[in-house]
Amino acid sequence: MTTNDVRADLWGGFEDIEPEQITGPAWDEPVPLRTRPPLPDFPMDVFPAWLGSMVRGVAEETQTPADLAGCLALAVLATAAGGRVKVCVRGHWREPVNIYTAIALPPGNRKSAVFDLMVKPLLDAEKALIELSGPVRAEAETLAKLAKAAAEKAAAKAANAEPEHRATQTAEAVQLAQDADKMRIPAEPQLVADDVTPENVGTLLDEQGGRISCLSAEGELFDIIAGRYTGKPNMGMFLKGHAGDMLRVNRQGRSAQHVDSPAVTIGLAVQPEVLDALSRIDGADGRGLLARFLYSKPLSLVGFRNLTPALLDEQVATTYAKHLAGLTLALADWTDPALIQLTPEADAVLLAFQKVTESRLGPDGSFAPIVKWASKRDGAVARIAGLLHLAAHPEDGWHKPIEPSTMAAATELGDYFTAHALDVFTVMSASPAHESAVTVLAQLVSSNPAQFTKRELYRSLRRADFPEIGDLDPALALLEEHGWIRQLPPPPRSSKGGRPPSPRYETHPRIARGA
Repeated sequence: MTTNDVRADLWGGFEDIEPEQITGPAWDEPVPLRTRPPLPDFPMDVFPAWLGSMVRGVAEETQTPADLAGCLALAVLATAAGGRVKVCVRGHWREPVNIYTAIALPPGNRKSAVFDLMVKPLLDAEKALIELSGPVRAEAETLAKLAKAAAEKAAAKAANAEPEHRATQTAEAVQLAQDADKMRIPAEPQLVADDVTPENVGTLLDEQGGRISCLSAEGELFDIIAGRYTGKPNMGMFLKGHAGDMLRVNRQGRSAQHVDSPAVTIGLAVQPEVLDALSRIDGADGRGLLARFLYSKPLSLVGFRNLTPALLDEQVATTYAKHLAGLTLALADWTDPALIQLTPEADAVLLAFQKVTESRLGPDGSFAPIVKWASKRDGAVARIAGLLHLAAHPEDGWHKPIEPSTMAAATELGDYFTAHALDVFTVMSASPAHESAVTVLAQLVSSNPAQFTKRELYRSLRRADFPEIGDLDPALALLEEHGWIRQLPPPPRSSKGGRPPSPRYETHPRIARGA
């Protein structure tokens, strides 16, 4: 049994062993460190065949949890359609289809390989957009140069005009100058950005028709939001970019940037400790940044991977690239977003989901620990439904209403992300000693010693988790408090002196039996 397996089992509190099975009258029933059930697997059947086959194929070849490719598939779809499509729920409630996802996996899980397979076709579509827009950009640049030259020529003519003609020619020069100033050269199309500051995001949104995506196999974006370059958190751009609130940025010496409905998509794969540290970004919780992310914390497969996996089928990859490119190119030139309606039956499915959400948001409800996140749960499901609908109809989905089966699939993903969000926010609110104690207990159950010394335990753990042997003290104290271990009396000191022996601990019989 591996540490990851044990950590998954710890959620259940070891309910499968009856108290009377525990031998040794001196031991009391240990108090579980956590009582949450194991997290659900990513629901693969929510995707249409062309996308589901790609996700399964990538997960198999890279030997990574399907959650990684599955969440990234949603982010890639949101990149293709973000800023170009909105879901009309009912009344004036409309949801854009851009999303924020964050997947937590330890190092060594081949996150970069998954990103390459899932994102490369999107970058190929970006290259196609650049080529298609080349003539338009060249024409706009030429016309702008001609307009500027005409304005300068008219200004020189007005400056040298006879007094009786000066007013007329000056007015003409002013008009030409204004016309030249209004001419805009389209920026080179860009769908995906990586290491960008919030200011860069504002500029990209202004240049790219109100949409941009940040996809990365690393977590630098969180560092940037936390203030890597400015020394203070800067998240306003990402708050508005998720909600679609009007964005206006004025900077000294530059023209104002104005975006009516910004649509930012984020798809990140980070190390678990990066995700756990999000709550320490000043204002991230209070201003709602944390509530905007769809979280996933799958178990690592490292140590259990098939070293000769089936390779990704070329036809599957080709079909994936074809549908993704088609969707991206079809929506690229939309200025006003396409509005996708719900069938009455799909609306009924979403309404039933909303009722469940509402019933659990109260002080005593199961969503009380994540009330800010859960308050956005229904909107997230509407967005996911829009993405699944476009995936099912990549050629003309914007002309069709969302069916109840698609909305039901979206609610299944909504439940998946809810379970993972509960885990993420539970860990965020836990003390460092609590998380360290879970790590130590997992290691002890995996190795099941009847006794151990502090030094022996330290040698068996990762230095990244416990850089110094003294870092074990809070975890050991908490495990002893919960009744999982107890320190044994030190042996008599030798008359010869020397370094005192490492503290020795006895483990609960459940640990000694590898329960």
